[in-house]
Amino acid sequence: MATTYLLVDGENIDATLGNSIFGRRPTPDERPRWDRLLTFARERWEQETQGLFFLNASTGLPMAFVQALRALGYTAIPLSGSPEQKVVDIAIQRTLDALAERDDDVMLVSHDGDFLESVERLVDGERRVGIIAFDEFRNAGFSALKHQGLEFFDLEHDTHAFNTTLPRLRIIPIEEFDPALFL
Repeated sequence: MATTYLLVDGENIDATLGNSIFGRRPTPDERPRWDRLLTFARERWEQETQGLFFLNASTGLPMAFVQALRALGYTAIPLSGSPEQKVVDIAIQRTLDALAERDDDVMLVSHDGDFLESVERLVDGERRVGIIAFDEFRNAGFSALKHQGLEFFDLEHDTHAFNTTLPRLRIIPIEEFDPALFL
């Protein structure tokens, strides 16, 4: 049986929350409940899920956060490098490329277009590949891969990873429109 690998680009999600949604650093209760992403992936594709959470630890290791991730079932991957290196992006890129040699399914939690080429190689019709992101901030380059089978999941609405409703302006598919939310 295949495994779903859930690759989390925590820096990218935190930056999107802070810069694009809140306009400030998100508080702990405004961040995703990371365990819900593992549950979502496991239930959505009905198979074992291995969560890999990539961290930039160049200036130190946030041990409390790492311990929390491990308690939730993630493998924390602390990375370091020089200031000009995007160590999380490099590691995720290498992991996506290594997964191309395997048969496992992949869900990437990121908006980052730096992963387009590697994700495209994974969308081969043999495995399931998904992007979990805020739809309105997901790199537009991923849209071209949807017709090849790339699946999109909204980080807030599909995974239910937040305890609060985020202040987002999103396009609402008519089948989801509920006027009561606006009255």
